[in-house]
Formats: sequence, C-alpha cells, structure tokens
Amino acid sequence: MMKKLFALMLAGLLTVGCACAETAPQEDGFRISPITDEIFARIQGKSFKDDCTLPREDLRYLHVLHVDLDGETHEGEMIVNYHIAEDVLEILKALYEAKYPIEKIRLVDEYGADDETSMRDNNSSAFNFRFISHTTRVSKHGLGLAVDINTLYNPYTKVVDGERIIEPATGEPYLDRDADFPYKIDHEDLCFKLFTEHGFEWGGDWEDRKDYQHFEIPTAQIEEWYPDNK
Repeated sequence: MMKKLFALMLAGLLTVGCACAETAPQEDGFRISPITDEIFARIQGKSFKDDCTLPREDLRYLHVLHVDLDGETHEGEMIVNYHIAEDVLEILKALYEAKYPIEKIRLVDEYGADDETSMRDNNSSAFNFRFISHTTRVSKHGLGLAVDINTLYNPYTKVVDGERIIEPATGEPYLDRDADFPYKIDHEDLCFKLFTEHGFEWGGDWEDRKDYQHFEIPTAQIEEWYPDNK
C-alpha cells in the first residue's frame, strides 16, 4: 500500500514539475508528445487541412527508431490519434528491437500530404485528414486511427467496374502475395501479429478489396470514441 502511495505521489510531482505534462519520457529514442506549435507549423495546411474537423488536441506526435534492410538505424516521426499513441509506440518499439525492417517513417507532410507520392517512396505513416468520398464522415486516417507500413511493397488494390485500381501505381509487382520479396506483410509477419494483438484490423483480410499496408481500429470502437462522425 505504501509503495503504491509513494508511486502516486512521485507521479504527481513529475507531472507538476514538467512543462510538457503529456510528454512521455524518452527511452532509447521512443517518445510521445502533444502537437506543439513547432510541429503544428509543419502539418498545418498539409495533413492538417484547412477543413480539418479533428481537434489538434486529439493528435499525438511519436518519435521512434527503425531499421532498414541493411540493419541501419534511422529516426522516424509519426502522428496518430491519442487513443492509440501508446499502442503504436509499443508496436514500433517492438519491431525495432526485433530488427524488423521499415524503410521510412516520415510525416506525410514531407510529401505535401500526397498519399501516392508517400507510398511510392515506401513511407510508413498514419494521420492525413480527409473525408470519405461523398460523405461528411472523416476517414480513419483522417482521425489518426489507421497506420500504413512499408506501403510500396504492400499496396492497396480493388477492382471497380472491371478495372483494377492499385495504390501506389508502382506497387503492381507486389500484388502477387505468394512471391518472395522484402517488406512483405502477411499472416506470419511480426508486424501483422503485433498490430492485431493490439486490437487493429488488417486490410489484407478484407474481402472486397485488399490493403496490405493498412492497419486500423475497428469501426465499432471508433463509433464509441467519435459518435458524431457520421
């Protein structure tokens, strides 16, 4: 009991003594922070568009480390919804510790918030505000509740009116999921296992389309968090 009381007192002191109260402590390059003015200046008018209805306060900035295919360590940045920030940080840290290769983790704003350009560069990202076409409902990426990993090698595809859509367009060589190539996500992949263990759904399991790069929070949970998103 005394140990618990001491821990609570210590946590209170740390919170009072820190100017950035919601900033998680840095540990081996992994941390969470609110969207500071400096970070907001980088995303305003890009991923955080002028018509963005999601409060800035609902977003969190992640600083992470990741390794590429050569085992080289890189710094990465990602913006996600605060509801999943701890989970995503934990997942990315576990992937880093396992030396799981992720080529790039950059804010989509470095690509002008253009998804196609970001995906062609095999960039992994999350938040990019947008509405679902022809609706007033914010998409899961627009809420910061979906994450895309190693996007070039794990494309999105769907057949519409007999025509196959592939995003990114340069991802066509990687539609054959029986082929052996780097960065591929499947059911045996550590990335798939970690995200699904944390409650995410994988776009590679969808029936009407496939989105092999994509992990998202289930719709039922999002409706609890954002009941007015209709």
